[in-house]
Amino acid sequence: MQEQTNPAKDDIRAAHRRRRAALTEAELDAAGSALARHGEAWAASVTAGRPGTVCVYLGVGKEPPTMPLVKALHGSGHEVLLPVCEPSRELSWVFWTPDTSFERSRYAPILEPAGRRHGPDAAGSAAALIIPATAVDLSGNRIGQGGGYYDTFLGHLATAGKEIPLAAVIYDDELLPAGRIPAEEFDRPVPGVLMPSGYRGLAGGG
Repeated sequence: MQEQTNPAKDDIRAAHRRRRAALTEAELDAAGSALARHGEAWAASVTAGRPGTVCVYLGVGKEPPTMPLVKALHGSGHEVLLPVCEPSRELSWVFWTPDTSFERSRYAPILEPAGRRHGPDAAGSAAALIIPATAVDLSGNRIGQGGGYYDTFLGHLATAGKEIPLAAVIYDDELLPAGRIPAEEFDRPVPGVLMPSGYRGLAGGG
C-alpha cells in the first residue's frame, strides 16, 4: 500500500523535493507565517469560531513549516493533536502544549511528540484535519511522503463514515492541474489545500 511503488508518483515527489531543497530560510519563515495566518482562519471557519480539536503534523526540513500554525491554533484555544507513527502504517496521537518535547520517530524520518499516545478515536472526533502532502491536483488527488500512513488513517475515517473538514498543506507551486496525479485504489482525495497564499477548496475532493 506504499505510494512509492508508483513510478509516476515517485517522479512528481522527487521533482517537488528538489524544488523544496532550494528554498531559503527566509522563504521558509515567510511560508510558515502565512500558513499560520491562513490555517488559523480556516480552522475558525470550520469550527464557527469555537475552540475545537485540530489534528496537525510537524513539518520538518524543507517541508512547509507548520510549527507556527500549531502555536497559533493553540493560542486561539484549540487543542492540537500531533501524529506518531506506529507499526502497520497506523497513527496514534499526542496532544501538543508549549512544553511538549520531540523525538525521532522509530518508523519514519520525522520528529514526533513525546507524551501520552491516544488512539484513532481521538483524531476521529477532531473538528479539523491538517495533513502533509508533496503535491495535490485540482481533482483532489494527493501525493504524500510515500509511507501510506495518512492513506490508512483516512481510509479508517471513510470506513467509519466520518467526514471531517480536511486540508493538505503544500507550497503554492505544488497545486497541479486536474488529473495530473494518478489515483490508485487506496488513495483518498482531499477536499482542500492550505498554501502560503491561503486555503483553496477542490471540487474533486471529498
